[in-house]
Amino acid sequence: QVQVVESGGGLVQAGGSLRLSCAASGRSFSTYGMAWFRQVPGNEREFVAAITWSASNTYYTDSVKGRFTISRDNAKNTVYLQMNSLKPEDTAVYYCAVALNLRVGKTRYEYDYWGQGTQVTVSS
Repeated sequence: QVQVVESGGGLVQAGGSLRLSCAASGRSFSTYGMAWFRQVPGNEREFVAAITWSASNTYYTDSVKGRFTISRDNAKNTVYLQMNSLKPEDTAVYYCAVALNLRVGKTRYEYDYWGQGTQVTVSS
């Protein structure tokens, strides 16, 4: 069982920045593919960004490219999502996801464990 805990959400004005953090338990963190998804009430959970176990590759949905950066610190069992130039349409609950065994993907079905989510609200 892997415990996943997000932090760093909050309220920010449009154009501002936030950094989300996600801590995942387990001795095998360095083999996990990690991702961020987000969800607005009434909508499906959508992919935001992902990073491979070695951080050699990162992936982003088009709407956040150039504004968001995903990174990881394997020594701290933590993945980050730096969000800059935030827009009201970025408002959502952001979820951290873990994929085991060196996998990573862009669909929610490829992930094995999820956090409880952290609310990000961007005011106009």
